Amino acid sequence: MDKHYKKVKDYLLELNCEIVSENEEDGMFVVNKEEEGIKNLVLGCADPLLLMEQFIFEMNHDSLNVFKQLLMKNRDIVHGAFVLDETGRKVIFRDTLQMENLDLNEVEGSINSLSLLLSEYGEEIIKLSNQ
Repeated sequence: MDKHYKKVKDYLLELNCEIVSENEEDGMFVVNKEEEGIKNLVLGCADPLLLMEQFIFEMNHDSLNVFKQLLMKNRDIVHGAFVLDETGRKVIFRDTLQMENLDLNEVEGSINSLSLLLSEYGEEIIKLSNQ
């Protein structure tokens, strides 16, 4: 087992994340922490980085207002940011962490940042997704 993969898995288990699927060969995890609003958070061990992505919503059409609101909210996010996928339609929360010195606090901080974002900004996200 790759040392980074094992370290990330141990951290996820210690943080009481439900690992719904994993693929050691690809270095991928999909986790839930539903009590914190997190469902199908994808983590990828892509040395030298740990990539974390959570699908938020799909945009119905391009909207300057939606883009503006998401960029403004990025300023408040402690770890990670809103991004668009390669199609420009899917809004995703994304964070990247360095594997070299990765520790439990960093992984926990990223997950907590996403959880806080979903709880504090959830109603606004729903409104934006309907625009």
